[in-house]
Amino acid sequence: MIATGEPSSPVELAEDTQPVPAADEALIRVEAFSVNRGETFLLENPDPGLRPGKDVAGLVVQAAADGTGPAVGTRVVGHPPAGGWAEYAAVPTHSLAVLPDSVGAVEAAALPLAGITALRLLRTAGAVTGARLLLTGASGGVGHYLTELAANAGAEVTAVTASPERGRRLTELGAAHVVHDLADARGTFDLVLESTGGPALPAALARLRPGGTLLWYGQASRTPVTLNFFDLFDGPEGASIRHFHYAGDPYGPDLETLVRLVDTGRLRPEVGRVADWADSASVLVDLRDRRIRGKAVLTIGGAR
Repeated sequence: MIATGEPSSPVELAEDTQPVPAADEALIRVEAFSVNRGETFLLENPDPGLRPGKDVAGLVVQAAADGTGPAVGTRVVGHPPAGGWAEYAAVPTHSLAVLPDSVGAVEAAALPLAGITALRLLRTAGAVTGARLLLTGASGGVGHYLTELAANAGAEVTAVTASPERGRRLTELGAAHVVHDLADARGTFDLVLESTGGPALPAALARLRPGGTLLWYGQASRTPVTLNFFDLFDGPEGASIRHFHYAGDPYGPDLETLVRLVDTGRLRPEVGRVADWADSASVLVDLRDRRIRGKAVLTIGGAR
């Protein structure tokens, strides 16, 4: 798969050489991979040689030369640094987790970037049991995972989505309230998890209690944020605003946690679209334009 930079067809299938894994990497025959909305932005003006793809599930066909990681024939989910939108991917063994029979490739491929982000956001937030939590941009992949994980940890989650259709599953996943405008969020909040940017961030910040915390982990609107210092005195005086970015290997331990939660029924990946990888371009356009709720997964060879 190569990037084209074309708005209506941002990628195209192309022949490439099979990757040669480093000593600490396993070669995976990819059965399914997930695409992320942030990756669609990279495709608009792609760097030369860009090979996207960070969420894969499949079968180990060549074990790591250094002896680490799973053996040949093991089903795995992985989070490579790039190159996952392909039939084969080289993945560091520290960023792999073994899959039980109960977790299919489609479910597994939906886990890495979004699931790791959600796990690490909640760790950064600290104990959320009993906390009133406001989540913006909740209808994406990260938002669905955050809703279920935070609700299971005892938080009272208010999820903000663009429309009833996009927020339909969030109540089932544990959200106490689902609203479609920040103005409809009731009361004040101990914690805000903000991923929209633009005017949404200051509006969400205004709903914090004094001394509360806002974790800023995205800017899906692609609109810069403007804050007025004096507005903080009208409500969230003493509030903290913290930037969050999920990245930092190893990813394997967090993938193992996510797989265990799915295996035991405590985490349910919301996959809004499953398609053959030949349809990658159209799926990416729909994901970019917010016509897919939750995750989008492409399959290779009819993976389940």
